[in-house]
Amino acid sequence: MDIDKLHLEPAKKVKTSDHRGIENGWLMELYKDKDTGQKTEAYLTAALPGAFKGYHLHRVRAARYVAVKGRMKITCYENQGGKWKPSEYILSADNPQRLFIPKNVATGLENIGSEEAWLINYPDPAYDPSLKDEQVEYTREELERGIVK
Repeated sequence: MDIDKLHLEPAKKVKTSDHRGIENGWLMELYKDKDTGQKTEAYLTAALPGAFKGYHLHRVRAARYVAVKGRMKITCYENQGGKWKPSEYILSADNPQRLFIPKNVATGLENIGSEEAWLINYPDPAYDPSLKDEQVEYTREELERGIVK
C-alpha cells in the first residue's frame, strides 16, 4: 500500500427542515463520484424522533434505502391513472432490508422510533446538483387531491 494515497476528504453535513421550517434531522454526503467529485453516490439521512421528511419525488433518480439505526416508516405514492396510490414500508436497523423506490414515486420518511433514525441511500443515478427541477416537493394534501407537478 502506498502511504501517500491515504487522505481525508470532507463529508458535507447539512441540517434539514420540514416545509414549515422546523428542523427534522440532517443529511450527510458519504461518497462522491471519482470522476468529477460533484455527484453524490451515497448519503445518510437522519430523522429526529417523531420527525417527518418529505414528500418529494425524483424525476430522474431511483432511491435505495437501508436503515442502519432506528426505525422509519416510508410512505410512497405512485401515480396510477391520475390518482396517487399510497403504500407503506417499515425499515428497521434490527431487521436489515433494502427498499428500492423507482423514479416518479413521491416519498415521505417518518421516524417511528424513540431515537434518531438513520437511512443510507444509494441513488441511481447519483445525485447531480446540476439537474434543476429533478426533485419535486409535495404535501400529503396535494397527493390525496391527485395533483401532479
